[in-house]
Amino acid sequence: MISQNSLDIGKSVKIHIGEIYTSSEPAVIETILGSCVSVCLFDPRKQTGGMNHILLPGKAELDKFDDATRYGINAMEVLINSMMKLGSRRRDILAKIFGGAHIIRSIAKHMAPGQKNIRFVEEFLDLEEIPIVSRNTGGYNGRKIYFYTHTGDVFLKTLPNPKFEVLAREEDQYTELVSCLLDTTPSDVELFRKGSE
Repeated sequence: MISQNSLDIGKSVKIHIGEIYTSSEPAVIETILGSCVSVCLFDPRKQTGGMNHILLPGKAELDKFDDATRYGINAMEVLINSMMKLGSRRRDILAKIFGGAHIIRSIAKHMAPGQKNIRFVEEFLDLEEIPIVSRNTGGYNGRKIYFYTHTGDVFLKTLPNPKFEVLAREEDQYTELVSCLLDTTPSDVELFRKGSE
């Protein structure tokens, strides 16, 4: 996890699978997505923002796996808590979601990691009562996104096929590593509503 409260104006930050970045100062956060999903949170009142990069839905077993924020629940909880540490109130936070491409064509689309990630973040944000104001999810193409933390703007580029194939292999390797460490692959996710501020 990466987190920082103050940055030089115009700082550019790259995040990768399992990483999180939040800022109360202007910054541009970028990442590349295949079946992974990123959630960008923005607080227009405080002009703060943050983004995560989720590999799989569900929750990591902390006694078996030390990079918990590759998992959806851990990544979302850390991102929201980091925003609140910067002074955001839960009721002021807005969300934009990206990614979840269908990259493993041998798996039925509704069972693929991309669709599971999309469903997870939609359900999680609904339960947390954080509105999704914009999205670009699903499909068959990779994405590179640039999130401007002080305005909430997101710029998106579709990845060309060769770069997307490299990304797909990288995500497969991470998924295989996680599955080996946990001796299982996460399946259904049960979410519980938290009290809102």
